Amino acid sequence: MVLLAAMVCWAQEDLAEQPIPRAVPLEDLLPNFDGAATVFSRSEQFRISGGEAATRGTAANLAEETKDELLRLIEEKDEWKVPISITLVGKKGGAVPRRDTVLMAPTFDENGYRLELMVNLSRDLRSEPFKRALTETLVYARNLEAQPKMEADVLLVVPPWVVEGLREASAWRLDRTDRKLYEALFRSGGLFQIDDLFGLSEVEYISIDTATRAAFRISSGALMMALIEQPDGKAGIRNFLTELADFQGEMPSLLRKHFPDLNLSEKSLEKWWALQLANKGTAPLTESLSLIQTDRDLDEALRLRFKDETGILKDIPLTDWQSLTELKEPERIEAVQLAQNDLLRLSYRSFPSYRMLLLEYQSLLSDFTKGNTKSMAGTLQALKETRATMVTKAERARDFMDWFEITRARETSGAFDDYLNLKARLKSPPNTRTDSLSKYLDRLDPLFTVPGEERVEPFDFIPPPF
Repeated sequence: MVLLAAMVCWAQEDLAEQPIPRAVPLEDLLPNFDGAATVFSRSEQFRISGGEAATRGTAANLAEETKDELLRLIEEKDEWKVPISITLVGKKGGAVPRRDTVLMAPTFDENGYRLELMVNLSRDLRSEPFKRALTETLVYARNLEAQPKMEADVLLVVPPWVVEGLREASAWRLDRTDRKLYEALFRSGGLFQIDDLFGLSEVEYISIDTATRAAFRISSGALMMALIEQPDGKAGIRNFLTELADFQGEMPSLLRKHFPDLNLSEKSLEKWWALQLANKGTAPLTESLSLIQTDRDLDEALRLRFKDETGILKDIPLTDWQSLTELKEPERIEAVQLAQNDLLRLSYRSFPSYRMLLLEYQSLLSDFTKGNTKSMAGTLQALKETRATMVTKAERARDFMDWFEITRARETSGAFDDYLNLKARLKSPPNTRTDSLSKYLDRLDPLFTVPGEERVEPFDFIPPPF
């Protein structure tokens, strides 16, 4: 029987004990539908059962949308061979499982392979987690349809970075992602090394927090888009995905096989991946900075750079210009040159209302080089007050928009899902074992508890210091 790693990744300790999510009553998991309560998607690859009619219809549309996004990303026609059954279980407001979706082991009959995806509706049908699970399922389907029959006990594994990379690359193509996330990740040096990216398992992926997961998705997306943008990258990614699930070697070896132009080594791959992050994080000239970011960049630009009597390069803010009044004109010109260049570059992408201020600062720098500094202190103070007023108004507007979005929100953002999931799991009753060994240990447990003393759990015990 072919084993799917995704089945193990729901929660290794849970699946060893039960085939359904912990603390979910069996009656909540029964599909509760008759034979007619089943719909097929547009391409008929997806068969959706369980849940209400509206939910089944939504699931069918999301499934086809996910497949369309993947096919357009890798430029491939829809010639599916492996049918996918989607079973909707549970109900909204029920006990929250560790995962919303579980991909079951594939079955094989005279018609070929079939995949089954179990979707828990305790938190309703959430679009992005559902699409992620479907993307993973479609990658498995590619691997299965490439061969008539797998050998027994072949382990199929689709790494999380591939699934997240495909989803993020599709989001970038559809302009549904934020370039600033790429910029922030590149500036910080990134949270993931290439080895960490390749080595993260599904179980580990589930356990990471939301912020780390966002960094992982951006890193994976940058890598996936860099693969696709290589010469013959579309054909390479199609072949890569077809061979991925049952590949037993090192990931760089598989990448070199399908992307020979990369000439990948451990160092070159990291540099190439970082370059892709930088490219995606670079804003186009047509994109304006926010008012607050423009003000921050302006502070960095307004600096005078000069050499002291010992030849050491000094850097001071423009507000300290009076300490340089003794400089000769050639030295003043050199001191303001970098500031003028920075102001010019900033003007390309500055917030529109700041452009007149940039001209004022350029004029001040020009007057400083000529020694015309009589009104310089007053002008700088007036510009400072104008900027402070503009920043205050921008912050108030931002706070009002945040308040409006929070109070008018019609759906949750998912930012606190990790916390809510943990809270729900803590409220769930513990998983009580009923096997003979567990019953024997339960009978022995009172013998090791002193009457009247609070019982200490084994993993809560902290030994005293020596």
